[in-house]
Amino acid sequence: MSDLGRQRQIVELLRDRPFASVRELQERLGVSAATVRRDIDRIDEAGEARKVYGGISALDGASHAGVAYARPYDENRDLAVEAKRQIAAVAATMVRDGDAVIVHGGSTCFHLGVKLADRNIRLYTNSMPLAAYLSDHGHCSLTVAGGDLHREPGIIHSPTQATSFYASKFFLGTQGLNQEGLLESHPLLVRSIVELSLCADQIVVLADSRKLSIHARNVALPLSRIGTLVTDDGLSDADARMLEDAGVMVRIASTSGALA
Repeated sequence: MSDLGRQRQIVELLRDRPFASVRELQERLGVSAATVRRDIDRIDEAGEARKVYGGISALDGASHAGVAYARPYDENRDLAVEAKRQIAAVAATMVRDGDAVIVHGGSTCFHLGVKLADRNIRLYTNSMPLAAYLSDHGHCSLTVAGGDLHREPGIIHSPTQATSFYASKFFLGTQGLNQEGLLESHPLLVRSIVELSLCADQIVVLADSRKLSIHARNVALPLSRIGTLVTDDGLSDADARMLEDAGVMVRIASTSGALA
């Protein structure tokens, strides 16, 4: 297949999905990783898709209209990093020494876990990346979820093993957020969120203001279950009123310029 033919095939693939990894394209096209990376460079230079860490991403709005897809963890972790750090910093102030907390998978929650690594707390997580980080760098008491490893979306989950850890707060992110509640595309994330929400006194959502414009297909939790949302100063007045009317406390992290 010619260079142009491969590149056309990659662009066509991204019409139906948001992201393709170098490894996946290498296997699909039967070429080396170096060849895939060169193709990605050419496509990025032509403005037909976007080169990202680990692969290539469809341009915003290029995939099927009206359908929201969850970005792979490896791609999502490199987006709006400073905003996520600031949101995590605010969330960390909500944790007291001696607390028991649950920190869910996801890139913003990873940054929260990093900030809690040396705190005198008990921390439970189902996040594979966070568990690995805390194993090497943390000093907090760590409990890791049991079950099967799901490399995408990067969590450990058992369909049969109930969670026996109980916490004062459950921190989690979300793919989307609207008047219906927390929205997710991945069914496994929905099941995990529902199960862990029953194991904590308070539910705290960490989500930048862009998430209020994303409409994923599954409601993981209704707004009535959410105690606090930690977001950024890009939150619109209309969304702030909607959250206030639903009884959600909003805490704002100053992230001006960090989302660009």
